[in-house]
Amino acid sequence: MLTGLIKKSVCFLFGFAIAMSARAQSIAACSEANLDGKWNVIIDWYGSGNAADIASNKQATGKDDFVEFSFDNSQTLAVPGDWNYQRDELKYYEGTVWYQRDFDYLPRRGKRAYLHFDGVSYRCEVYLNGKLLGGHEGSFTPFQFDVSGIIKRGKNLLVLKANNERREDAIPARKFDWWNYGGITRSVNLLTVPDEHIADYFIQLKKGSLTDLCGWVQLSDKQYRQVRLEIPEAHIKKVLTTDSAGRAQIDLPAKLALWSPEQPKLYAVKLYAGNDTVTDLIGFRSIEVKGTQILLNKKPVFLRGISFHEEMPQRAARAYSEADSRTLLTWAKELGCNFVRLAHYPQNPQTVKLAEQMGLMMWEEIPVWQGIQFSNPQILSKANNMLHEMIERDKNRCGIIIWSLSNETAPGPDRNATLTQMAKDARAMDDTRLISSAFDHFKYSGNQILIDDPLSESLDVLAANKYMGWYAKWPAGPGNVVWKSTFNKPLIISEFGAEALYGNHGAKDTASLWTEEYQEQLYKDNLAMFKNIPFLQGVCPWILADFRSPGRMQAQYQQGWNRKGLLSDKGFKKKAWYVMHSFYQQKQQENKAK
Repeated sequence: MLTGLIKKSVCFLFGFAIAMSARAQSIAACSEANLDGKWNVIIDWYGSGNAADIASNKQATGKDDFVEFSFDNSQTLAVPGDWNYQRDELKYYEGTVWYQRDFDYLPRRGKRAYLHFDGVSYRCEVYLNGKLLGGHEGSFTPFQFDVSGIIKRGKNLLVLKANNERREDAIPARKFDWWNYGGITRSVNLLTVPDEHIADYFIQLKKGSLTDLCGWVQLSDKQYRQVRLEIPEAHIKKVLTTDSAGRAQIDLPAKLALWSPEQPKLYAVKLYAGNDTVTDLIGFRSIEVKGTQILLNKKPVFLRGISFHEEMPQRAARAYSEADSRTLLTWAKELGCNFVRLAHYPQNPQTVKLAEQMGLMMWEEIPVWQGIQFSNPQILSKANNMLHEMIERDKNRCGIIIWSLSNETAPGPDRNATLTQMAKDARAMDDTRLISSAFDHFKYSGNQILIDDPLSESLDVLAANKYMGWYAKWPAGPGNVVWKSTFNKPLIISEFGAEALYGNHGAKDTASLWTEEYQEQLYKDNLAMFKNIPFLQGVCPWILADFRSPGRMQAQYQQGWNRKGLLSDKGFKKKAWYVMHSFYQQKQQENKAK
């Protein structure tokens, strides 16, 4: 099995499991077929379908034969898209759905073919022409298969078995606070590349430098070969030579306009090797910490953030299109953000690309969310694989400044050891970004809140989820609450907020009424508390818009929705929106005055 990925407007990124992944292939050198659209489906309510028969689309033969599971004249579902939104009877469905479609293929000499999936929720098996290609677990990272020996001239039969059942040995585990969307939720593509090709690459500024490029290029064939690197706009032309493993190192000076929220500059980067050409749009920036400061391009930056789920609240469906991504990110820009937290999983690659183009820094995390069995080796293997797949996919996206390992996990020997090792692994893969993890366990002493989680030693940036005035009582008046840390590191308040039903007005001092006024006052109180945190370098309210969650069933106000959004489920602004907008305008003016 091969993993990898990212679809661009002019190229496709993809690659090779942990060792080789996430390459870009230009259309000029890549025969491509997009397989999105209507797929035939079988709803396997009891999970009783026979894989051999379904994968081959078995037909009845003779007068005494019949087939119970058949795609002939079956229902259809749109790909990409979740099944929960598309059919009323599947709204809460957790189980198996079989997908099927045909496609035509014309072989080309000297080319290899790959089936590439941007994301399937949650686990799947893929069959081509009746043969099992393999499987994948995890809803939010891409995977692909080399089908060169199985694909045939003319019509091909593609079948995918998707299953979204929540389980204790999954990531996230059985309980999580968002909707369990199922299905082929992101794009599917058939790609071809030369037999000998550029398998992977990594090109960024060297850690701590504004003028030196570093990285590498990996070829599919392990032999000495020349690779040409060009960045035309920066007048860079460099011939690299691979070693016996087919890898060439990049280390050269460069005079570049640096990427920033104010100037999100991207360069066309081109790689040539044999008959293969790769083109990608890459930005270059430096991100580091110095004491309690976060430095972007050597200058202090305050992260004006917001979190959001990959969901369109107006449709109550998984976000999947470029228009969906633009809507979510435009809301963030309108709020005054320079930073978004992609919660709680790697979001659609087009969202990452578009955020980068719009000048938004990003926090990207894997769904290690509460309740994870850190003592279970199987769980650890899955978490590590998701971490690798996330970094492999997005390592060339400069807008991502933070890799996050987990959200709201409880300190303990197994958890501490696991996440500490994962932090080391992440740095080994990519040392140009910061590492963080969101905490929700703190110590109280009088009016003080103390950060002492031992995992902090392994992190670059500390992150606190703290719902003062909602899940936690104020230990003192908001302006008198003091945060302390045993670590000389910057802090992001990565979650805070309260629930409010849009249009529900009333008392500002009674949480149980779910009023906009209570949420508004709570935001004002939290901002008063933030003034007393000298090492605070960013805030990220929870959350941009109301989102679906079956665990939120308060009959009058929630009705299956988490109502913490600054926007309603219809995209309307609540009173708290304006509090944050004003705060971010003030922070932006302070930054300009420096």
